Amino acid sequence: MIKLVITGCSGRMGRRLVSLATESEEFKVVGGAEKKDHPDIGKDLGSICGIDELGVSIAANITEVIEKSDVVIDFTTPSSTINNVKAAKEAQKPLVIGTTGLVDEELRIIKAASFSIPILCSPNMSVGVNVLLNIVGAATRDLGEDYDIEIIETHHNQKKDAPSGTAKRIADEISQAKGKNKKYRLTYGREGNVGKRPKGEIGIHAIRAGDVVGEHTVVFAGKNERIELTHKAHSRDIFAIGALRAAKFLIGKSPKLYTMQDVLEEI
Repeated sequence: MIKLVITGCSGRMGRRLVSLATESEEFKVVGGAEKKDHPDIGKDLGSICGIDELGVSIAANITEVIEKSDVVIDFTTPSSTINNVKAAKEAQKPLVIGTTGLVDEELRIIKAASFSIPILCSPNMSVGVNVLLNIVGAATRDLGEDYDIEIIETHHNQKKDAPSGTAKRIADEISQAKGKNKKYRLTYGREGNVGKRPKGEIGIHAIRAGDVVGEHTVVFAGKNERIELTHKAHSRDIFAIGALRAAKFLIGKSPKLYTMQDVLEEI
């Protein structure tokens, strides 16, 4: 049985991770951590998730519980994630990172830590989204330069970062598929007299409304036709299930920075 510590355990994703892991015969939740001023500190982890008590009190610092774990799953904020990366490196524990909104400097810190411990970092743990990434790459290569590409993402009105990490990841996949010699630029929305659409532009548009879990559409528009590839998340469970699969994947792996694409290759 894989022993889990979950950071951000009182959040929406954290609670679903605790519940789904507890239902599974493959995992045992042995610890949870929140920021030090969180009102749930000291409470039983099961009780705040609406399930039976687990006999696990929520800690104010990951260092209080990390030694009990086989792997840590982190769904927090960028600053908290970096602290958790340092703790996981110090304890030599594998780490799954689902936090979004990470900037280049934070990603460099994560990359550096992956030389010491196995880390899987992905802005979207959904298996379906990661299949979409493969399809988007293939479509970009097959359609060539005669198709304009736009990315549209929709999330709930409480999401803080924009565009979504998944939208950025889709843009990365498109740029990689185009090849190093192809020039492109990202345009985040449009306003005013922007002129004719330049060749090689990739538009990214963020919608924030209601309680939408997450939707991503990639539009390939050419002469006389348009292709739209869409993924719609109906429940946050798909992200939690993917994160648990990622945690299982990391057990026994060598230090390296992994992605959900690596997990798909073992499915």
